[in-house]
Amino acid sequence: MATSADLLGTTDPALQAALGQGLERVEERLREVVRSSHPMLAEAASHLIAAGGKRFRPQLALLAAQFGDADAPAVVDAAVVVELTHLATLYHDDVMDEAPLRRGVPSANTRWTNAVAILTGDYLFARASDLTAGLGTEATHLQSRTFARLVEGQISETAGPAQGEDPIAHHLQVLADKTGSLISTSARLGAMMAGVDAVLVDTLAEYGEVIGMAFQLSDDLIDVLSDGRQSGKTPGTDLREHVATLPVLLARAAGDTELLALLDGDLSADSALDEALHQLRAHPAMAQAQEQLEAYVGRARTVAESLPEGPARDALVALAVFCLARTG
Repeated sequence: MATSADLLGTTDPALQAALGQGLERVEERLREVVRSSHPMLAEAASHLIAAGGKRFRPQLALLAAQFGDADAPAVVDAAVVVELTHLATLYHDDVMDEAPLRRGVPSANTRWTNAVAILTGDYLFARASDLTAGLGTEATHLQSRTFARLVEGQISETAGPAQGEDPIAHHLQVLADKTGSLISTSARLGAMMAGVDAVLVDTLAEYGEVIGMAFQLSDDLIDVLSDGRQSGKTPGTDLREHVATLPVLLARAAGDTELLALLDGDLSADSALDEALHQLRAHPAMAQAQEQLEAYVGRARTVAESLPEGPARDALVALAVFCLARTG
């Protein structure tokens, strides 16, 4: 699992220690709240928790809490809520995508069945809702609205753009709903539970939404640009599966018939995928996608730099810089 310093870019020893200790409490609480008297459910619910992960959302909740009383008891539960919600979506995503692996281990739908995976995701949502109820009415409303956006984003992605709708605008809205919404909520909920001033809470939530978008757009670029050694992601995975990403959508908007014929064709052979990657990398769509990413990163930096000075703000700025650098 990535350390807090690795992910959030802080070199401040005190902040590193605080985030590390917070994450330890989050891990302990995660294992505690997913327990069940039914052996299969208990095993399935802890399956992805045991597999690890970056814990980006709980880390952001803990970091946002640094602008208030970071030691407030409810902060850890806020971090656990957003991670449980995220994990629940992964169980459901793997069923819809028929994914065989998740975080380097067999997905729940592969290890058990689709039904077990769906019900386990539902269970995690239920556990998150129960925890949120203990955080107060405002937190409960926030979690419910976030859940609704997650579902709307998934439905929108599944349905595709409506007739006459701009596919690029549609894609950006899907990313905002599916990813930006929960990352925004992570920052907002962590800050709320730490008693942060309401204006700063809104600023942190805005940062979360924008940085979530930036990370997703950088993933779109990495799928085309990566050689796989640094990112750990096999280049062209989305391309091969005909997943709509920003570079592909921009290439479609340009109407390059030769490239589109290649992208729409059978990319199962490595030679075909390599040729598609080669042509897309050389297409003006890549520069346009990079400009979009830079715009979101710039917005994230501007929002972060409006926060009170200190190690927490510096970490948020560094995270935005990292988001851009990871595509280089």
